[in-house]
Amino acid sequence: MGDAAGVGPEVIVRSWADPRIHELCQPIVLGHPEVMRRAAQLVGADCQIEELTDVSQLGEARPAVNKIPCLSVVGDNLLEVPRGTIDGRTGRAAYEAVVRAIDDTLSGVFQAVVTAPISKAALHAAGHLYPGHTEILAERCGVDDFAMMLYLPHAEVPRCPAGLGVVHVTLHIALRDVFDCLTTGAVLAKCRLATRVLRDGFGLVRPRVGVCALNPHAGEGGLFGDEESRVIAPAVDQAHSEGLDVTGPFPTDTLMGRARDGEFDALVAMYHDQGHIPLKLLGMHRAVNITLGLPIIRTSVAHGTAFDRAWQGSAEPSGMVAAIITAAQLASRQTAGHD
Repeated sequence: MGDAAGVGPEVIVRSWADPRIHELCQPIVLGHPEVMRRAAQLVGADCQIEELTDVSQLGEARPAVNKIPCLSVVGDNLLEVPRGTIDGRTGRAAYEAVVRAIDDTLSGVFQAVVTAPISKAALHAAGHLYPGHTEILAERCGVDDFAMMLYLPHAEVPRCPAGLGVVHVTLHIALRDVFDCLTTGAVLAKCRLATRVLRDGFGLVRPRVGVCALNPHAGEGGLFGDEESRVIAPAVDQAHSEGLDVTGPFPTDTLMGRARDGEFDALVAMYHDQGHIPLKLLGMHRAVNITLGLPIIRTSVAHGTAFDRAWQGSAEPSGMVAAIITAAQLASRQTAGHD
């Protein structure tokens, strides 16, 4: 459900009315049923919130466009938090809900996790000092080789047969720290993860990955920095030696346009905004966050809690629809692969 004071509950309710979701999966909300009832009333949704108190009831749940089953996994104190505010009570509830979702998916109760946005400040106010969802997921799943991929479905980039993804080498850190955290091993790891999800998750036989430069003009032969030759190019060479279709590093100011036109299936960006800004310009509301390297499937909307717009009845649900559909498609392919 995400942070109850943000737009998460509203975008869930709005997305629930999309019949494509129910053709692909049986969605269940983990959070607080009363919060979901309030969100349904806010948007005037003609739907019933069905309260579940235990996973044993999931077999009887029948999600539909007019019925939202909600597994109650958090306490009532979040109901007292004013809407659109940062509060440790909603931060704690958001953390508890996502941990429960992770654990139940690891144990096979669910096939995928889709997360609504959380507030990092509220999370910290609750004593959970994580930069965001990605790090919670990695720790809970016990992995240290992971990455965030921002992804646009094929419908948004029709020249890209499986859609277009951007994988980030560094993520939620200060820009001044990027140079210290950028290593050949880290770049290579993200090239591998990008290739793996495109091959195993989206069915591409030989995914094409383009690697971003760090400096303007890819360093201009060392005039503007040597990270391209010293750090990034060796990672590309190693990826080649492993049989991966990885090329670069390329100047980033033109690379996203090349990818949009079908030259690449994914890009590897060196830092957060290098990947986020151009991809969101291509499809702001329909971008999906996919966590790579986990033993479970996890997707998310690509926007935040939007406290300034929360609980006003105007939240845009298309990102949540895309996140749910993408998770369902990945789960379906994973199930077919196991069969």
